[in-house]
Amino acid sequence: MSKKIILLIALITLVFGGLFFTKFLQINKAISTRTPPPPPLVTTVDVQHENWSNKLSTVGEVTPFNHIFISNEVAGIISAIHFKSGQAVKQGDLLLELNTSTDQAKLDGHIAERKLAQLKFKRQATLIKSKATSRSSYDEARASLDLANASVIAQKSLLDKMHIRAPFDGIIGIRLVSMGEYLDKGHKIAPLVAPSPTMTDFHLAERYIADLAIGQTVDIKVQAYPDELFHGQIQAINPGLNQGTRAVVVRALVDNPELKLKAGMFAEIDITISTPALTLTLPETAVLYNTYGSNVYLVSKDSEQATVTYRSIKIGQRRHGKIEILSGLKLGDTVVDEGHIKLRNGIPIRIAKPKSNTKP
Repeated sequence: MSKKIILLIALITLVFGGLFFTKFLQINKAISTRTPPPPPLVTTVDVQHENWSNKLSTVGEVTPFNHIFISNEVAGIISAIHFKSGQAVKQGDLLLELNTSTDQAKLDGHIAERKLAQLKFKRQATLIKSKATSRSSYDEARASLDLANASVIAQKSLLDKMHIRAPFDGIIGIRLVSMGEYLDKGHKIAPLVAPSPTMTDFHLAERYIADLAIGQTVDIKVQAYPDELFHGQIQAINPGLNQGTRAVVVRALVDNPELKLKAGMFAEIDITISTPALTLTLPETAVLYNTYGSNVYLVSKDSEQATVTYRSIKIGQRRHGKIEILSGLKLGDTVVDEGHIKLRNGIPIRIAKPKSNTKP
């Protein structure tokens, strides 16, 4: 019985061994006949010379010259609203009134008290000339009149604060209150912006302080109008640095005649500090970044086959999709522009034909 089992096991082993060996030969043949994948397809670009002015580039935020939230200094119930959202207003225009009935009655009472104090003072002034009254009674009458005058002035000032006016020319924003609403002190009523001129605040590193000066030209671009350039001048430079960032805050004054620049817009800023000079440039898409710095794949052609070499470079300013090359490349060098993903140092590549710029 055991011999039959042994023979059965041997037969099964022989059958499976034959199957495995046959499959191994098929896989080995497929591997040996497989064609290697073609070299990666890339596009290339040459290092070029461009005339670049020496500029400092940074980013900032558009800030109106005057920008406030209109609010009330005293509490009260709204009795009249004299503006609409989005309306242009002039300095001194009446915007909103609070109910003044109670405070007006108080003013009338103070005026009556002042009249009485005036009569008493006149009487004391007449009597003191004939020495029919004491000096202390005269002084008390004078003090009562002064106090009554002060009470009237204070009450008039309070009533004036219940008539809220525009503090400067500008455009009023969306109204945040309604008729009959009770406003506590300091309640936000609506934003008011003086849109022209406008300002742009930005930060620059400590090493650039020597290149800055009041009156320098500033060019500004915003995402809403990518093809337009807004011009301004540096108005102020903070006398000290931010202790955390070691950067200086700079403010530029920018003309805004068409009111295109709005508060809070993100701005790309260029500050011209010298005349144009020849600069080595590459498109930003050609440069790779890692923790050790900036790199490119340099293309070299041996006979008919192009290969790539991973090379470290030093970069400078960025401007309109281009980047300044400070070292690591020379004029005319060819680098990979697109198709970096499958590249490794030293591998062959295929270069795609450049796209034609001519219209059919």
